Amino acid sequence: MKYRSVFEIIGPVMIGPSSSHTAGAARIGRVARDLFGRQPEWARIHLYGSFAETYKGHGTDVAIIGGLLDYDTFDERIKTAFEDAAAVGMTFEFIPEEEEADHPNTAKIVIGDSQGEMELVGISIGGGTMEVTELNGFPLRLSGHFPALLVVHDDRAGVIANVSNAIASQGMNIAHMEVGRKEKGKMALMVIEVDQMFDETLINELKSLPNVTQVSTLAN
Repeated sequence: MKYRSVFEIIGPVMIGPSSSHTAGAARIGRVARDLFGRQPEWARIHLYGSFAETYKGHGTDVAIIGGLLDYDTFDERIKTAFEDAAAVGMTFEFIPEEEEADHPNTAKIVIGDSQGEMELVGISIGGGTMEVTELNGFPLRLSGHFPALLVVHDDRAGVIANVSNAIASQGMNIAHMEVGRKEKGKMALMVIEVDQMFDETLINELKSLPNVTQVSTLAN
């Protein structure tokens, strides 16, 4: 197995017996919460591969719920995440799936409230690190290592250039960028990880650009 950093081998400070099954799972849950932008009222968590087989014994279940409550990997409150979820009125259900996923530690998290819902697929890739591989049906690669902008837009010429120019005008460097679409000329999604933290000025500028319909953020 190839590791992209020593951090993937030694793992982070964490609560739980396994960096892949606990810390990585908590980060998947927390990224889902961040992208949703608020405390979800309910959650359905589909688990695949090793996650599905060992999620209770390895603490994957409490870790994901802790992440959805915005707990970091080292937060002692992960141990009481089920009780804490009940206290804030969040219901949840775990669904172990028998079908194979591309990665053995895969979770599909569907969360929502009265205002809307969101679906995210994340994988725990070792040492407490994770990647988001799908968001609301869009395939992507989002590491969570960098501040990120997720720009939903109409698939039109010039949108990518306008967004890139707006980021450059703030003196920011793009670390990773990818664009996906479900159908030519329809809805598309830009995922942009940057080296510096952004502010509301950039977010508001992106929202005002032609053919941009939504901007979500993920702070590092």
